[in-house]
Amino acid sequence: MKENATTQTTSPAEDKEPMKLLIIRFSSLGDVAMTVPVVDSLARQYPGIDITVLTRTKFAAFFQSLPPNAHVRAVDLKTAYAGLGGMLRLGRELSREGFTHVADLHDVLRTKLLRGRFRLHKAEVAVIDKGQKEKRALTRRYRKVMRPLPTTFERYRDTLARLGLTFEPRFKSIYPDGQADITGLLHLTGEKGTNRWVGIAPIVRHKAKAYPPEQMERIVSRLHHLKDVHIFLFGGGHLEESVAHTWASTYKGVTSVIGKLSMGQELALMSHMDVMVTMDSGNMHLASLVGTPVVSIWGATHPYAGSLGWGQTVDNAVQVDMPCRPCSVNGHRPCYRGDYACLKRINADAIMQKVGTYLE
Repeated sequence: MKENATTQTTSPAEDKEPMKLLIIRFSSLGDVAMTVPVVDSLARQYPGIDITVLTRTKFAAFFQSLPPNAHVRAVDLKTAYAGLGGMLRLGRELSREGFTHVADLHDVLRTKLLRGRFRLHKAEVAVIDKGQKEKRALTRRYRKVMRPLPTTFERYRDTLARLGLTFEPRFKSIYPDGQADITGLLHLTGEKGTNRWVGIAPIVRHKAKAYPPEQMERIVSRLHHLKDVHIFLFGGGHLEESVAHTWASTYKGVTSVIGKLSMGQELALMSHMDVMVTMDSGNMHLASLVGTPVVSIWGATHPYAGSLGWGQTVDNAVQVDMPCRPCSVNGHRPCYRGDYACLKRINADAIMQKVGTYLE
């Protein structure tokens, strides 16, 4: 990945009124995280443009280190801006802020309502092309078209290019120094010293993405036998917390931080990991935001669909070739076969081999 850099690029609106850009992406965690490298790079290369990112409150921590010309408008869609009435109210508030250009990186009912109002106010609007037809061809059961599709980052950039904003991605980490200050977490983590730290996100919500817990436990067991290796378990939810507590109680040198840290603190701690082990999940994207290498495990989904984490390499994507893979873009579909063999057939040795390259 290239270093963060600021390039003076002339705004396409420089000779007219100053450009005031609104970028919209409400969910999911991974898709919002993937906006960060794009927004950061755009803001640094167009310092004369005022940029606002509209997203959910819980994702605000992702944008903590944006350049001064980029801001976050974090909204709660479950309370203050819930339902149709909430969206209409939000639209009225935003329309008073004088946005001249809008990039809809989500294209759902909520954002369609908002961008309709902006068009009435003569703002120039660009909407993401999700590539749904080509994704269906990639994931259909028969006659698959197996080829790499544009990444989500590229789709975001293409949307902004339609507003006249072309730029090079130069993002490295949300932390300018590479790693965050975790002094306040030492009571939980201890000093790193010469230890190698491995982060593991052991459970995901969608079964079609979930590496079996008993097989993931073998990874934990093998890592805990290595000298000077400390394992941190990341995630959220009662099931993950219960599983992680059991493993932390069973294996020496394993610490669960599930339910103990805020989103910002998790990002800070991830920046100190030598490597993360995740599935195709939000944690893969969180680790990517802080420049930590990820060994990612793929089942029903596939890197070809374009959702590999920023700066991550497909060489670190652990997967098995099967004629039915991929069967889903996001892991929502049940297994065609019914046995999730695409995940169960992934051998722990394949994962350990890739993790080991970062521990040598």
